[in-house]
Amino acid sequence: MTRQALIAGGGIGGLAAALAVSRAGWDVRLYERTPVFSEVGAGVQLGPNVVRLLRGWGLQDALARVAAFPNRLQVRDALSGRELGVLPLGERALQKYGAHYATIHRADLHALLLEAVQARANVWLNLNSAVAGYADSGREVTLQVKAVAVARPEDATGAQPALLAPLLKVEGDALIGADGLWSRIRQQMLSDAPPRVTGHLAYRAMLPQTSLPARLRSRQVTVWLGPKLHVVHYPVRGGEWLNVVVIVQGNVAEDLQSWDHNANAADLQEAIRPTTALLRDLIQAVTDGGHRDGPSWRLWPLCDRPPMTSARQHAQGRVALLGDAAHPMRPYLAQGAGMAIEDAAELGAVLAQALDPAFDVQTLLQRYALNRWQRNARVQAGAMRNGRVFHAEGPLRWARDASMKLLGERLLDMPWLYGAVHRVV
Repeated sequence: MTRQALIAGGGIGGLAAALAVSRAGWDVRLYERTPVFSEVGAGVQLGPNVVRLLRGWGLQDALARVAAFPNRLQVRDALSGRELGVLPLGERALQKYGAHYATIHRADLHALLLEAVQARANVWLNLNSAVAGYADSGREVTLQVKAVAVARPEDATGAQPALLAPLLKVEGDALIGADGLWSRIRQQMLSDAPPRVTGHLAYRAMLPQTSLPARLRSRQVTVWLGPKLHVVHYPVRGGEWLNVVVIVQGNVAEDLQSWDHNANAADLQEAIRPTTALLRDLIQAVTDGGHRDGPSWRLWPLCDRPPMTSARQHAQGRVALLGDAAHPMRPYLAQGAGMAIEDAAELGAVLAQALDPAFDVQTLLQRYALNRWQRNARVQAGAMRNGRVFHAEGPLRWARDASMKLLGERLLDMPWLYGAVHRVV
């Protein structure tokens, strides 16, 4: 008996879900509102917990071709430049957790997942398809999809004819909402408040390391901690490029749903003015060595939601949420993409049982929710806590630095996160 899954959203989480669920024997129909599958230029850190899953899907060679695998994570004081702590990665991560720690361009991760999905005969990808809503009858779920209007050439009078965009209805056995922070599926399922503004801004840039002076190039993950700010940089694309992120406290007046904005380099320079000369030199070098076809820096206002409080926030009936649609989180544990991929792997594991008529889809999606919500809530809470620690001032900052110097690796390592995931049921 073939089951059909409907997936809203073609980002990293949606593609990972399509891959995992199709591998579980389901037919998959994915709907993405944009005209092409693409991702913005930003880096992603993948802990051993995520690399293990990608390897289990047979993607180890594809990952090796585009990712970097740093040997260490170093934490430094952003004001003085002194080293606070080090976590060995590389072979140590492989020996302890069964997989390496990887850093990758977001677009490269998206592309390798897309290639894997396109190779599967039981997946159908639909672009220019905006999700309008759904109906769950208990026997099946019906997704409502509206074709995204595409501009047509003007006629002889100079007017553009209207593009008819009928509402399509597609039936399936399960619906996966992987449609991101402003999820339409979540809005209908939970009717809760919109995402909250964190008051943190992320300046992001990526450029070839050859554009930087030799002393500023890096093969490791480096985190700089300062009052009300922090900076992280690491290699991507086999180490040939450097990804740099500066997170400061502040807000933007622009539309938050358009989350990728042009950044004002002067504002960034002012924000990092109190930091050590080496860090200021890096930021200036990135600004000077940016892409010729656009600004060096992009600005992302960060939003999140409170940690999950129940399995009902993950799945109800024949509808389940995945990734940012379910549990958007701050980037201070570097696990946003990782938790979406873990969600997808769990979906594949539970939905493989749906091929047996003895198991109904609603029960299996509830099992998915039970197995995921507490872990996701813990990561959400941990990311919020890390943000307070990273940006600490005064006595909290002094205590943080002293603890880091004393305990170092023990504080930075996270066996609960990088190790095997324990399923609840």
